Amino acid sequence: MKLRDELPVDHHLATVYRYGAGFCGLVLLVFAALGFADALSPFNTSGTIAGMTTNVALSVISTVVGLALLVGAAIGGNFASTLNMTVGTLFVLSGFAHIFVLDRPANILDFGMTNVIFSFVMGLVIATFGMYGRVSSKLSPDNPYWRRRHPEQAAARERRAAALSGPPGAPRPLPTATGAGDADGERRVLD
Repeated sequence: MKLRDELPVDHHLATVYRYGAGFCGLVLLVFAALGFADALSPFNTSGTIAGMTTNVALSVISTVVGLALLVGAAIGGNFASTLNMTVGTLFVLSGFAHIFVLDRPANILDFGMTNVIFSFVMGLVIATFGMYGRVSSKLSPDNPYWRRRHPEQAAARERRAAALSGPPGAPRPLPTATGAGDADGERRVLD
């Protein structure tokens, strides 16, 4: 199963992936722009934005990731969904990595605890946009991911739907619980 083949290009979930990537990309670009405006040197540790520390290096990273999310929003579809899940996971992993380097010389991006929390929250928001309608135990049968994971059941549903629709003006068989017809082998029809 390939992720890029699971969702039709024009499916309504593609809108969620696209807007999610665009929104999160814009948030990161605003953070980066404010960081560029506030910082004096690439690894300056005195810049703060909304309680988070920043420097030019962190602003460059935020710009690259924000632009990548905007490209994902422009492309849309499964690409945006996969990109959102990947970037969200990387943000969460970054949060964990920076917990261990707080107040150490290895903290070259000058992360503080507010940055770590922002990384966790932003990662979860981005990943949620990517996983929306794709990862759940309660997907509806009309969801393309459910159909991909349950091909036999989806094919049976499509056959039942095709049998019920039939040609225009023709009598339609009544649906039965098992779909096998009456006990004598005949199907009941509507007049």
